[in-house]
Amino acid sequence: MASEQLKFSLSLLLLTSVFFTPALSRPVLSLHSGDKKVGVFPPTCNRIECPKFNVIHAESEFEIRKYNSTMWSSTSPIEDISFVDATRKGFLQLFDYIQGKNDNKEKIEMTAPVITQVSPSDGPFCASSFVVSFYVPAKNQPNPPPAKGLHTQKWSSKYAAVRQFTGFVADSDVGQEAAALYASLSGSRWAVAVDRATSGDATAVYTLAQYNSPFEFNNRVNEIWMMFDEEDLRP
Repeated sequence: MASEQLKFSLSLLLLTSVFFTPALSRPVLSLHSGDKKVGVFPPTCNRIECPKFNVIHAESEFEIRKYNSTMWSSTSPIEDISFVDATRKGFLQLFDYIQGKNDNKEKIEMTAPVITQVSPSDGPFCASSFVVSFYVPAKNQPNPPPAKGLHTQKWSSKYAAVRQFTGFVADSDVGQEAAALYASLSGSRWAVAVDRATSGDATAVYTLAQYNSPFEFNNRVNEIWMMFDEEDLRP
């Protein structure tokens, strides 16, 4: 237990040096607690690679993005009652992976966001299922190094309904923010697409994206994603 805590502490210290490199390109926009707006560019993406997307529709509480085809390195499903604990477990596996614990013994550049795909349980004391994923950098996209305990997810071009919120993510935030995103989509063609993609239960599976180092206290950007495909937009 002590060795795991030490390993986690060292990984966080290394992440601090990665995420705190000065931003040189796009301006930093603040997302204050309680805001419902979207369109805030994560400051982290000034410093490290993030997946590219186009915003195809935007409203006050959500935006619709189109992501290009991408590769992600993902954990096996982690059963846990805590989003925070499951994400930490998954992140440690992925951190080892980018530090060279893969079949090629290759170090890989850190990217953002780290995403957690959530399949909620039916009750408050039942374990939910979480898959934690790392966006594979462009350099490694054609042939991501394999690793024991991890698998590659290849996404075709995908759409995401997105809600942003700030602060440090707590277990209580996750379901509330997902429900708020789904409520904001109500009555729109995007709600129909999300329902089609999730067989009519959008809150049965969703994704939470986190962009910041644990040591960044300002300008934190988190996002709820509800994914759907082109075919889900059919009339």
